[in-house]
Amino acid sequence: MTEDRPLYLRIVEALRQKILSGELAPGARLPSRPELMREYGVSDSVAVRVAQILVSEGLAEARSGSGTYVRAKPKQRLTTRSFTLRLTVPFGTGSPYRQDMERQDMRGTWSYRTVTAVAPPEVRERLRLGEEGDAEDVVRTDYVFEANGEPSELSTSWEPLALTEGTPVALPEDGPHVGVMDRMHSIGVRIIGSTEEVRARLGAAEECAALRVPPGSIVFAIRRMYYGRVPPEGRERVVEMADIVLSAERYVLLYGMPRDEA
Repeated sequence: MTEDRPLYLRIVEALRQKILSGELAPGARLPSRPELMREYGVSDSVAVRVAQILVSEGLAEARSGSGTYVRAKPKQRLTTRSFTLRLTVPFGTGSPYRQDMERQDMRGTWSYRTVTAVAPPEVRERLRLGEEGDAEDVVRTDYVFEANGEPSELSTSWEPLALTEGTPVALPEDGPHVGVMDRMHSIGVRIIGSTEEVRARLGAAEECAALRVPPGSIVFAIRRMYYGRVPPEGRERVVEMADIVLSAERYVLLYGMPRDEA
């Protein structure tokens, strides 16, 4: 260890190495604040800071009234982001998310809340809704997806209300069809493509809490757009926009490209 560094960083480094080497296994209890104070001759505030850094790095977790423990590294899962692969799923066969989880021998479930709303400016621009007014013009659905009962993904979906209003699929989760592509197909909208903008960033406090990951964890922030041809003219437009958040520690994003069979 470099001796000119602050003592608390040297303590963090020593404990970090023990965790990464396996000397301190997942679930092992880290030295308590009094133990750190006695062993290193530091103040209570320094001992607290050491624990906070290890927690912020995702190496440890604090348990109320019990102490700080080595955090088990979550098993990484795949999430399929390929539009061409989604096209191979027959219409009417159920949720793409559930099928994605079943391919990994996991149970995919979700909770949601749907409202109609006035589109915020950025959503309005992306969905090309025209001038802002007072009338509700989008359907917003907030999702919390789970894999085997653990939060896996957050998503906020926006759809133009005029596109589905008065149809059986106006409310994304309350009609006879599941998933954007299946629902749009049922009302004659042909999905022709999608785009995804992917960024890595620090998770907001509420996002980390909802995903049950340490505060300040890295997340994937994905903005997905579905494009379709809308009857009767067959004009192209954005039919759904979704902001998706996943833990970067838990997920690998799998993208596919169509193969040329010629």
